[in-house]
Amino acid sequence: MTIDPPPGLTRFNTSSDQDALAALGEVCASTAWGSELLARRPYATTDALLAAGDAVTAALTDDDLAEAMAGHPPIGRPKPGDPTSTREQRGMAGASEELKAEMLALNLAYQETFGQVFLICATGASAWQLRDALRTRLRNTPEEERVIVRTELGRINRIRLGRLVAEGE
Repeated sequence: MTIDPPPGLTRFNTSSDQDALAALGEVCASTAWGSELLARRPYATTDALLAAGDAVTAALTDDDLAEAMAGHPPIGRPKPGDPTSTREQRGMAGASEELKAEMLALNLAYQETFGQVFLICATGASAWQLRDALRTRLRNTPEEERVIVRTELGRINRIRLGRLVAEGE
């Protein structure tokens, strides 16, 4: 007995290359990441898509990783009108003005130290957890931080890909 893929995955598999690439661009800003996932269509299962996303994220070059990160707003400042970053950063919504100011200062220190936006999978994390993670990661070496950033990007991409193929089911 063959099990049909879920409707959202079927829609993704059968959409035009242009539409699929646009949807993948909403998941991850790396054009190499989106192009590689597009080239591997069709996917038999959501798990196969997620596994491909993981593999492609792991293989991103430093330039591709930088491009992916450029698509993420700083923690505490989601993109205006962007429901995805607003949803993902929901833990910051009720933060005090003092905590928001501290996050701004920490974000700036991180950017100065590492030359990039602080990237973390913020889904389900409280403002305090995000602040504590940022404080901790400021003590990392650039090499340690590159490993963590790739892991966090993979977690974000996995959540977003899952949501992409679950929509409309």
